Amino acid sequence: MHDGGEVGKEMGLNTWAAFAGSNESAFVDGDFVVLESELQPVLKALRASGISIVAIHHHMTHEEPRYLFLHYWGRGQTIYLARGVKSALDKTTD
Repeated sequence: MHDGGEVGKEMGLNTWAAFAGSNESAFVDGDFVVLESELQPVLKALRASGISIVAIHHHMTHEEPRYLFLHYWGRGQTIYLARGVKSALDKTTD
């Protein structure tokens, strides 16, 4: 970041997923924090898995590197939702 300080989960830069329901009928909801270069691959992985993108935004200005936040939501069998989130997670560097 600006002065070389570390920024991490304590400052809201984390990726998470929450699952609810049953194995056959579940919901997933969560956020990804991605570098700007990771945005399109993550979006494509989520959409290929039938997971909807709810919002894309940023919390900071002029940061280097640039971080974007995306919120997602999906409904289906737990195994497919988990695979979709994992597929998107595989597109990130950390």
